[in-house]
Amino acid sequence: MYNRRKFLKLSAATASVAAISRSAIAKNLYTTAENKFPIVISTWDFGIAANKAAWKVLEKGGRAVDAVEAGVRIPEADMKNHTVGRAGYPDRDGFVTLDACIMDENGNCGSVAAMEDIAHPISVARLVMDKTPHVMLVGDGARQFAIEQGIKPEKLLTPESRAAWKKWLKTAKYSPVMNIENQQSRQGSKYNHDTIGMLALDAKGNIGGACTTSGMAFKMHGRVGDSPIIGAGLYIDNEVGGATSTGVGEEVIRNVGSFLVVELMRQGLSPEDACKEAVQRIIKKKPEIAKQIQVGFLAINKKGEYGAYALQDGFSFAVCDSNKQDTLIPGKYFYKDGK
Repeated sequence: MYNRRKFLKLSAATASVAAISRSAIAKNLYTTAENKFPIVISTWDFGIAANKAAWKVLEKGGRAVDAVEAGVRIPEADMKNHTVGRAGYPDRDGFVTLDACIMDENGNCGSVAAMEDIAHPISVARLVMDKTPHVMLVGDGARQFAIEQGIKPEKLLTPESRAAWKKWLKTAKYSPVMNIENQQSRQGSKYNHDTIGMLALDAKGNIGGACTTSGMAFKMHGRVGDSPIIGAGLYIDNEVGGATSTGVGEEVIRNVGSFLVVELMRQGLSPEDACKEAVQRIIKKKPEIAKQIQVGFLAINKKGEYGAYALQDGFSFAVCDSNKQDTLIPGKYFYKDGK
């Protein structure tokens, strides 16, 4: 009996030590100086709410790609957000068309562009990645595929968006507004560009990314920006890091911006310096246009270090990890003090 009690006490003590060890390992995973993860970062102020949803996946040990899909679905469903997803402003002809892409740690990726009647393009992009041999589906084909996968179509043009479109038609003058993403009064605004780009590093050190948008408001029907283009709006290389972009997509596409940022990090640049160099490439190629538009890049490397850089003031990004919750950080920018 004595030996049995002694054995039980010893077993309990051993279990306690094991539990403490597991706790210590878990704590170290979040706080080690060399590797800061899990972590999720995303563009603009509405990235805070999106990050919360992504963090719920990450804190349970979930994959980065699952986290970013869950995260960007939040602004896609936000009826007050007229620049991403369900309540996005229409094109010149009154059609709401959505774009999105997603990429995982294994180099798998999926994308949809100019898709109508489907509220969550990011989840259709995920289905393209997981269920087809393709990378991108567009237009009616993307819509048809979504319906075949069990997603119910719905008309996306809301009364509020329709009213803004009708108001715009009275002048039919397209006039982009910088950093419209962070303006609180959204109704009736001329939304020129908007994206949520999200990057996550999970507990295993794997990276995933997502990017989704309704594109430029009142754009030409059929216009597609950088958001659904792998290498432009988003790129992940699990050996190096990931990058995403926001702003006027045409200039991002011309420079294959997110791929460029990742390759610059491969060469040893920090995330912020890599983003800055990508911005400077845009300025070098089209200096006069660069003064009139906004483009920003956001990046993270395998250590969990992150950074951002933009053409103009006003760009911001949200960060969520074990130490930072609901944190919004202003991105550095090139055109400061006339430089």
